[in-house]
Amino acid sequence: MELDAFAKINLSLDVLRKREDGYHELEMIMQQISLKDKVILEEIDSGIKLTCSNEKVPTDSRNLVYKVYDLLKEKFDIDKGVKIDIEKNIPIAAGLAGGSSDAAQTLIGLNQIWALGLSKEELMEIGLNIGADVPYCIMGSTAFASGIGEKLTPLEGFKGKIILLAKADIDVSTASVYGNLDIKAIKNHPNTKELINAINTDDLDFLAKNMENVLENVTIKKYPVIDHIKKEMIDCGALGSLMSGSGPSVFGVFNDFKKAEKCKDILKKNMDQVYLIKTI
Repeated sequence: MELDAFAKINLSLDVLRKREDGYHELEMIMQQISLKDKVILEEIDSGIKLTCSNEKVPTDSRNLVYKVYDLLKEKFDIDKGVKIDIEKNIPIAAGLAGGSSDAAQTLIGLNQIWALGLSKEELMEIGLNIGADVPYCIMGSTAFASGIGEKLTPLEGFKGKIILLAKADIDVSTASVYGNLDIKAIKNHPNTKELINAINTDDLDFLAKNMENVLENVTIKKYPVIDHIKKEMIDCGALGSLMSGSGPSVFGVFNDFKKAEKCKDILKKNMDQVYLIKTI
């Protein structure tokens, strides 16, 4: 069985407060994009054999896919094994939910292979035990997320929009970004209601020009290259540009394919991971 595991970007990301349990209360607009990994599953007699085309990705219990196998095996007393191969195309540690998407598709795939009969809602509930982004990756498309990202409301589809995505050659620690965020010092919060309205009315121009990610306050201070990429995209004709998640990925929203293609060529001179894709 071969499944597509799509990446996501944040069209907005707001942090409202730090909760007593240490997590942060969030409001986000999530959007799937056409950049994808492939997850190939094959039933075997016992155990799990996990391989990945990117040698930097762990293939032991640190991998969320491995955790999916362990959780389902224990929960449903499964005596079969599975061989899983991940063809990795989504940049790792990039704020694009690549690992969560791989885990989501593994959940969906094993549900079918092992005939567990779980509904989409049940899969999303199980997925939350694996990671906060996993339920969204099961749902897909466009969604408003709140809580720690687990409370999801589907939005009107925002398909076919031209996105240029670039990942700087740096690694960003999500925990460190949230740990260094001073919520009281945030000057610009996204107007999430207006952004949702722009999605519902297909107002690409308003959305692109009003996207906000409050985590930029932390990540850009440490890695100014992110701001440089954003400005480069705007100079190339992007309607708007934003960092996704805690970074370091940056995306630009374009309404002209040729401008996006030209921008891709410019950015490729200084970085390897640049992708011209669309929302799905």
